[in-house]
Amino acid sequence: MTQQLSPAAQAVLDAANSCNFYGPDDCLNESRWIAAAALRAAADQVVPEYETTPGGSKIWPSEPVPSIRAGLLAIADELKAQ
Repeated sequence: MTQQLSPAAQAVLDAANSCNFYGPDDCLNESRWIAAAALRAAADQVVPEYETTPGGSKIWPSEPVPSIRAGLLAIADELKAQ
């Protein structure tokens, strides 16, 4: 039996499954892993953990960027664990 997903994770999974040839319960359906990987890539590209200055120093962004990144990564973790 699968665990209950948050509404955000369920919406992502539903969208991924709607574009997949295999059904949601098919053993060949890798939608949740693909969606999780896409969310992680989006988090890295759109809301990076930190920026690097030309001198090589790291600058951490202020709110709400860390919470947006954390939210995307939490959904990815939830999908991957399912």
